[in-house]
Amino acid sequence: MRVENNVFPPEVQEAVLFPFDDSSIPLTYGLQLGLVQGRRQGILVRPGKPGMPDCRRVRYYGTVIRNGEEFRMWYLGLGDQDDKYRVCYAISQDGIKWEKPTLGLVEYGGSTQNNLVDLLNGEYSVVEAPIIYDSEDPDPARRFKMAFESEKYQNRLAVAFSPDGLHWKESSCNPVTKHMLEQSGVIKFNECYYVNGQLGGPRPGALRQMVTYMSYDFEHWTEATALSFRRDVEPPPEGSWNAGEQVHLGASLWNRGNVIIGFYGMWHGHESDDRRLVTMDLGLVVSNDAIHFKEPVPGFKIIPCYEEPETASGIHGLLGAALAQGQGFENVGEQTLYWYEVWNQGQVRLATWPRDRFGYYKVYREGRRQMLEEPHFISCPIRLNDSGGRVFVNADGLSINSYLRVEIYDEKFRRLPGYSADDCVPLMEPGPRQPVVWRNKETLDKFDHPIRIRVNYGGLRPEDIHVYAIYVSSS
Repeated sequence: MRVENNVFPPEVQEAVLFPFDDSSIPLTYGLQLGLVQGRRQGILVRPGKPGMPDCRRVRYYGTVIRNGEEFRMWYLGLGDQDDKYRVCYAISQDGIKWEKPTLGLVEYGGSTQNNLVDLLNGEYSVVEAPIIYDSEDPDPARRFKMAFESEKYQNRLAVAFSPDGLHWKESSCNPVTKHMLEQSGVIKFNECYYVNGQLGGPRPGALRQMVTYMSYDFEHWTEATALSFRRDVEPPPEGSWNAGEQVHLGASLWNRGNVIIGFYGMWHGHESDDRRLVTMDLGLVVSNDAIHFKEPVPGFKIIPCYEEPETASGIHGLLGAALAQGQGFENVGEQTLYWYEVWNQGQVRLATWPRDRFGYYKVYREGRRQMLEEPHFISCPIRLNDSGGRVFVNADGLSINSYLRVEIYDEKFRRLPGYSADDCVPLMEPGPRQPVVWRNKETLDKFDHPIRIRVNYGGLRPEDIHVYAIYVSSS
């Protein structure tokens, strides 16, 4: 008998060990965790010209997917013909400068010269529409998958498929849930699909929480949900819906193989329950199973709302600043890109980080005098494939006086010959992907057992070092 109630590890070509993922790096000595807020790059997609389907308002609530050298964006547009949001399309070569191509698919205002995708023939309003590209689906017509919310189905979860991301065919099973779901994240993980969000509709006494549905074919979804993440620490006031700390629309998701990164809507409600006084930052959560999420640093604002210049009241009547997440993370060169919007203003915006530098481990400086050995961290067990592997480090602050040495343990914390700290060539050059070398070894041998990675902080000034990620790749 085996009770499989722990995380079943996926097969990955490269494992990414982030300091804020304490399942991948469970053990530390003399280190403290820090997180990094994104740098804003301004507005990327604005409302279109009069008569276009996005001339009144652009809302993100969609997706950015990188396809080769091209970036593709699906967002929501509100035109001047009615009050319906429709799914619009844009393309970019760098993820920053966007164009709205003329698709000629759906008539709007008597013309098809617009950038509307063919979903529901443009006849129904769409509220959210996160998309994934599933290259492993044997049916080419189903490789683009959308989980959307629409007035057609009383805002219950519905799904659609497409061969190209432009021509969409909705499922005959729609709606695929019985309850309203306001979602922002959809993902495939370990051959299963997951969609998360908040169960919709004002329900006094029930605050917004992140719940997750599961499916193995993207059409037949569980009626039961997993409570994936919550922020309220006590029951809400009687009859309240907007007060308190809540999770807005779940989280947008980035599958990094062994860990999932999520940005969620960090809802701050006023005790008066007045919706106009709501503010909303974006927060960071992580998961190793696509079901259970946690905040590495509770309440940390990965993108703070008050740094945005627009705080005027918008169509939602919000007086404070508020942000809303969408699906879409990408590593481009030495940068990480993430797209989002200001909730009461709309328009698609961009935040960036140096590549994969959401968080770091640094030496706990105040406690150095009491340390009995070098500050370090140790990974979870990692089973390499038959070809062995390589180790790379994403770190800053390295120099002749601040260096790292990496050693390899077996699963039971025993040092492996040839891979000790003394064997390791000290890492003294900062960079997003610095290779680890042990004397004459650049690669890890094939082992018949799992290994652990230990990273040691050394030198006269180890407190200068920031380690952002460790990469373990197949040879």
